[in-house]
Amino acid sequence: MSDHRVIIAGGGIGGLVTALTLHQIGVACTVFESAREMRPLGVGINLQPNAVRELADLGIDETELDTVGCPAKEWALVGLNGNDIYSEPRGRLAGYRWPQYAAHRGRLHMLLYDKVLERLGQGAVQLGRQIRGYRKHADGVTALVAASDGTHSDEHGALLIGADGIHSAIRAQMHPDQPPIHWGGALMWRGTSRARPIRTGASFIGLGTHRHRMVVYPISPPDADGLATINWIAEVVVDPSDGWKQRGWFREVGIGDFIHHFADWRWDWLDVPALIRSADSVYENPMIDRDPVATWQDGPVALLGDAAHAMYPTGSNGASQAIVDARVLGAAMVAHGVNAEALAAYDSQLCGPISQVVLRNRGAGPFGLLNLVDERCGGTFDDIDTVVPPTERTAFMAGYKRAAGFAVEQLNAAPPTIAAGARARLA
Repeated sequence: MSDHRVIIAGGGIGGLVTALTLHQIGVACTVFESAREMRPLGVGINLQPNAVRELADLGIDETELDTVGCPAKEWALVGLNGNDIYSEPRGRLAGYRWPQYAAHRGRLHMLLYDKVLERLGQGAVQLGRQIRGYRKHADGVTALVAASDGTHSDEHGALLIGADGIHSAIRAQMHPDQPPIHWGGALMWRGTSRARPIRTGASFIGLGTHRHRMVVYPISPPDADGLATINWIAEVVVDPSDGWKQRGWFREVGIGDFIHHFADWRWDWLDVPALIRSADSVYENPMIDRDPVATWQDGPVALLGDAAHAMYPTGSNGASQAIVDARVLGAAMVAHGVNAEALAAYDSQLCGPISQVVLRNRGAGPFGLLNLVDERCGGTFDDIDTVVPPTERTAFMAGYKRAAGFAVEQLNAAPPTIAAGARARLA
């Protein structure tokens, strides 16, 4: 095995994009994933233009992304009486050089997995093998691997990348005194339904208040019958003082458990109860994140994706940031080599700014406009300009985009994160 091999803990979106990036720059790597098989799990996610740009630079083009989602055309916030608070075009319609995609998380995951196997070989992803911890050495790191058959083994590499999610064992060892998972009281029910898309036909819509809302957007183009797969999230905020009492963080529930919260949410353009009732299955989970940490690095070990910065989905940029993480990490190896110096450069560039995005999303992210409207008029209004002036709404959204790294002028003018043909310095 190469002395420069990088070990990746976790075969989610961040881990797989890391593997594709390392292969692109000539670095050997192996992904260790606890699941015994890869399956297309999850519902809708958004890929912001900054992430789509990085996928394009990895040779994953829009034709392939069209098989897992559809380009988003609009982002809109709507008040309780169905009147618009804010709307704007998205992707190329907003002037970006790249589209924004609303995608099925599981299908995107399988696309990336297939790409890794195709480019790196069948042994590049070791399924049923979970990294439980690590030991640092002068010449690298040893990952402690537990297999699903009960056996254990040690795997040596130059670096270890912890892309093992919000429950990361790598992060737990790196930061043993970290607080428990943070839950602020938001409870979500998620599902997909077959329905006619609304507004532009590819609109992301946040509807209600910060305490009681729906998020609705299509993750497929309409079929011949005019119906698309609509991803929806129903959300209410409850008292979190007693902590999360359910068993597990994600469970299937009956529609009758929660639909009463949205029983009268009907407008001439959207019937929320009908949309919810047409779902095949619904899953309940709390909106959770982790408090930021001071560093994502411990010598030859670094965190990436949710292991580094698990965040509320209010900014629709968790998966996008994991993709950007992988590319910034690769660029650091091109500049510094496959060593701890590269990890330090990666950590220095991203840890502080993205930790601020975590906190901004905890404060509702771009949905914070709903907070303002609720504070000023209770969520019901005739003329939004008298509640939150246009300049204030526009400035609010521009601030979030800058913080999250996808302000249009900034992104369009930026050079590629990794130049075409670049290779990591191995010596």
